[in-house]
Amino acid sequence: MEAWVLFSLVAAFLQNLRNSLQKSINSVLSTSGAAYTRFAFGLPLAIIYWCVIRLYDAQALNWGIEFFSFASLGAVAQILAMWFLLRSFALKSFAVGNAYSKTETIQTAFFTILILGEAVAGITFLAIIISFVGVCFLSLAKLTFDPREFLFSWTNKGALMGLANGMLLGISAVSYRGAGLSLDSDNALLAASATLMVALIIQTILLTAYLYIYEKGELKKVWQNKRKASLVGLTSMLGSVGWFTAMTIQNAAYVRAVGQVELIFSFLTSILIFKEKITFYEILGTVLIVGGILILLLD
Repeated sequence: MEAWVLFSLVAAFLQNLRNSLQKSINSVLSTSGAAYTRFAFGLPLAIIYWCVIRLYDAQALNWGIEFFSFASLGAVAQILAMWFLLRSFALKSFAVGNAYSKTETIQTAFFTILILGEAVAGITFLAIIISFVGVCFLSLAKLTFDPREFLFSWTNKGALMGLANGMLLGISAVSYRGAGLSLDSDNALLAASATLMVALIIQTILLTAYLYIYEKGELKKVWQNKRKASLVGLTSMLGSVGWFTAMTIQNAAYVRAVGQVELIFSFLTSILIFKEKITFYEILGTVLIVGGILILLLD
């Protein structure tokens, strides 16, 4: 198995674990406060990780305007993506918004070509489309949802919010890859750790300022729940190590396509732990996701 695939699979598993932990902290913190724990408590660990790798590899890095531009764009896009997704959930058409947010992988492929000039092969794009259809089936299987609403309501607010989320996540992924590549390092771990550290610094500063100005008292609540927040920060940082390293090694669109296996992890969790019944559409969605990923990897 190629290294980038392994990093992507581990990252997807850890992201699923982080989401589960974050759900528990959502009951005591605001949505922004819960999201803040990912960055603020992950940052110290990211700095330690960077320092450890730096001890073993002291090669010069190209800390230029290109790197900081890409890292900043990725960091801000990731925060805005989170906001748009949460806004889509607040609307009645949240199911539509969630489904449209899954266009992230397709949009990542377009932004990979547009921003980095990296080609996405025809068979690879087909694999991404197949996986996307599977993601939609898996995401919508247990909702009271008319498929025609998904196909013909792309102009409603929920759909537009979801599309914006997918667009921003795509920009974020491609920007992080651009940042890692711009460092001109032959060590993917070193380049990825530098990008992760800088991105988390930017995100922590921005969200600290936001919570201090607009959500008085939320920073205190975050600190009062530091044990749970630390677990969220740990799993988030480890997952990000996987994503950033994989995207430094391989085309971001390929990485995000493989990363869709996260939904299968969530699906298995609901079956094995919560003993939920499975539906035909969930089985179909899982088969399509796995099929799309296999086509991509075997191409």
